[in-house]
Amino acid sequence: MLSLLPGSEMAWILGGVAGYFTGAVAAWQGVLRQRMPERTVLAAVLVAVILFAVAITLRWMRAGYGPFLTLFEILLSNLFSLGLLYFLVLWRIPLARSGALVVLPVFLLLGVWIAMVPPEPAQLPATYDSPWLWVHVGVGKIFLGICMVATGLAGILLIRRAGMLESLQALPEDRLLDALVWRLMSFAFIFHSLMLIAGAVWARDAWGHFWTWDPLETWAFVTWLVLAMSLHARLAWRIPLWAGWSMVLLVFMLAFLTFFGLPFASVAPHKGII
Repeated sequence: MLSLLPGSEMAWILGGVAGYFTGAVAAWQGVLRQRMPERTVLAAVLVAVILFAVAITLRWMRAGYGPFLTLFEILLSNLFSLGLLYFLVLWRIPLARSGALVVLPVFLLLGVWIAMVPPEPAQLPATYDSPWLWVHVGVGKIFLGICMVATGLAGILLIRRAGMLESLQALPEDRLLDALVWRLMSFAFIFHSLMLIAGAVWARDAWGHFWTWDPLETWAFVTWLVLAMSLHARLAWRIPLWAGWSMVLLVFMLAFLTFFGLPFASVAPHKGII
């Protein structure tokens, strides 16, 4: 499908995917050698983010609207925004770099997916001309990015707990990574709540109602409930560590489905936009 794009856009997108691939290979090689090449991973992610930023700029200029309508545009915008957020977290919180083994393959999945969907632009509905849409989309991307970082760490902890990779024992101890996971999930809960509130305000301006329980809204609320339950279980019930990490993965899977699946299978009026 990328062959349908202008040559310049296709080159920038392929270059960005190659950047994430380079980072993923470097991260896994580092673990197998028990020495994480952190600078290489950071540089690869930064290069990928820059290349996707250029691709988005070119498409925006050609289509005349931001990349938040079709599935191709949603994937493209998230390859940039999630990558930018992930780079900033890795840069400022070195402890989070252990999760690159899990997170960077997710970027590769998105990169393969974007090559398989039609890239044609669509017509921007008048209801999307609202500042609340930008707030809704912005905090939603921050939520998903933070949740993805926590999921990467939870995935590493589960793999290490299962004894599947002996080389993972060289990474920081469980206690430190677990504390970071739940600190991140607490922030994710805040931004998910803000996403729901901003979305409701935007819906009221656009269609005259705050909530209609369409599939997208319903599953966004289900994700919020599961996230709230996981935080409550961690604080009040003292569940086993592995159970908490599994709940983090469940939250991310629900969020991933809500962001990239339901908006394009639903007949809701606000399909796309994330």
